[in-house]
Amino acid sequence: MSTMSIDSTATVHRGTAAGRWLGLTALVLSLVSIGLVLFILVIALPTLAVKLNATTSDLQWILGAFQVAVASLMLPAGFLGDRFGRKLGIVAGAALFGVASLAGTQATSAGQLIAVTAVMGVAAAILIPLTLSILPVMFPEEGKRRLAVGLLAAANFLTLPLGPLAGGWLLKNFNWDSIFWINLPFVIVGVLGTVLFVPESRDPSARRLDLPGTLLSVAGVSSLVFGIIREPIDGWGHPRVWGTLAAGVVLLAVFIAWERVARQPLVDLRLFARPAFAWSTFALCIAFFGLVGGLFLLTPFLQIVQGNDVMSTGIRLLPLIVAMVILAGGSNRLTPRLGTKVMVSAGLAVMAGGLTLLAQVTATTGYGPVAVALAVIGIGMGAVLAPAFDAILVSLPDDQRGVGSAVANAIGKLAQAIGIVLMGSILNNTYRGQLGPHLTRLPVRIHDAALASVPAAAAVAHRLPPAVGGPLLTAAKDAYISGMSEVLLVTAAVSLVGAGLVAVLLPNRPGAVPTARSADSERRSA
Repeated sequence: MSTMSIDSTATVHRGTAAGRWLGLTALVLSLVSIGLVLFILVIALPTLAVKLNATTSDLQWILGAFQVAVASLMLPAGFLGDRFGRKLGIVAGAALFGVASLAGTQATSAGQLIAVTAVMGVAAAILIPLTLSILPVMFPEEGKRRLAVGLLAAANFLTLPLGPLAGGWLLKNFNWDSIFWINLPFVIVGVLGTVLFVPESRDPSARRLDLPGTLLSVAGVSSLVFGIIREPIDGWGHPRVWGTLAAGVVLLAVFIAWERVARQPLVDLRLFARPAFAWSTFALCIAFFGLVGGLFLLTPFLQIVQGNDVMSTGIRLLPLIVAMVILAGGSNRLTPRLGTKVMVSAGLAVMAGGLTLLAQVTATTGYGPVAVALAVIGIGMGAVLAPAFDAILVSLPDDQRGVGSAVANAIGKLAQAIGIVLMGSILNNTYRGQLGPHLTRLPVRIHDAALASVPAAAAVAHRLPPAVGGPLLTAAKDAYISGMSEVLLVTAAVSLVGAGLVAVLLPNRPGAVPTARSADSERRSA
């Protein structure tokens, strides 16, 4: 018997066909709760600084602790889900996230809140890969599986507009701890729905945990993400930055070397010899790189340059999300006709077009062109997400779905983090270079503050006399738009190059990979 049949029948699926979609809804709600709290925390940082007497470093690690935990623990979490049960892992991760949210409502110091977000990162590291890896068991039919994958992938981005909207409303009408209370209904429904409607799925071969590989992967990814997080504050030349980045690279190189010789490796590196897995993961990295490269610039543009408040900014991001959800949901019909290669490469090319359109905006551009550019980016992203994730799932052996999904997601998370740092460096260099000549006659304190960022320049300008503050604000906005346009064109070029590589190297009809167990059976029967 193949592993697929053992894996798929490990637990009899409860309920009718509608129960599967209720189970998918539960998984979506669990993922939405993670993204929602993350984006709400970004909005809430100024409030937390006052309420908890948090320093700038504290604020950085309220988010940084989450990022380090989720990136470094995905691989072992995916493996443990494969071994002990993916449904069990999802329920445990969601419950842990709920407990951490409840603890967040009781936090009285920045240190306590950092600990809370670190635990939330642990829960997210469990949930993100396992919710994806269990879909082939819930939806064995190819078309329905593609639809489910698309909807789950798109759900990750629903929080882009919802986070600012919910965060702004909560902080305006309730106490700051409401940003954690809002998670509990999502968690409760998610856990109940998973228990009732999601089947269990696990690796029947029950491999032992590769402890050396686990420790090396956690240490390597943690060091790499820590260095990436510190770079915007300390700069590339600081020993804490280049030292941790170098340590991360060395540790991951040792991890790869160990995995090549380990008897039961944490990650089967032969997966990367599979073009469907390798190039679909590559496509997702390029897509996340381009999306983050555009969106982390867009929020300051909408708020500072064009003067929108937090909630209005969230509303203005809706064209991106709506277009992404429509395409991700509809890709289950398009992909069988066009093929994975065509869908993914075309999606990256369309993203490049949308990023190029967005690069043309100015301080006086109305919202219409921005909305069109966002919708085009969303169409491209939606065309990439479902086919690429589905190709990854199809290419994974049944007994490695959890850890394989974790590998793809972890690489995607690193691509996002690296994209933010690299794009931030390009933006800052252009911004400072263009704004600097306009500040030569201002005091050093004002000069340095204005060069730090466009929000800081706006704050300084509003405190100065109109004759000085007005020109300063105009110059800062123009400098920011120049930097933003440069970054968007770079990300568009990266997306276009990625589209070309995918068009050549990604199989158009990815095939399933036999598991080690089924492969052994085939060899014996031969």
